Amino acid sequence: MPKYLLQVNYTTEGAKGLIKDGGSKRRAAAQAAAESLGGRIESMYFAFGDTDAYVIADMPDHASTAAITLALGASGAATGRTTVLLTPEEMDQAAKKTPTYRPPGQ
Repeated sequence: MPKYLLQVNYTTEGAKGLIKDGGSKRRAAAQAAAESLGGRIESMYFAFGDTDAYVIADMPDHASTAAITLALGASGAATGRTTVLLTPEEMDQAAKKTPTYRPPGQ
């Protein structure tokens, strides 16, 4: 199952909800959202700095992950950025492929 990194930032309203509900309830909500589309949350961490929370999720496909990020943004409580993660074995497979490529200007 593809793996994704979601970087989440709470809006002012989202931060108020986090203060009210706590981190464990947010993790449970993230897990429920992932499970509703056939995925699961591998890990979730809150952080200091530019990103409020990091979530690593296993999801069945890109469309399911996009649905989660759309719901996140539509809520108005948070914004997110999603990165597709590759395993070392997937990189091995990529390294063995030889695409035909012409650099610009050549």
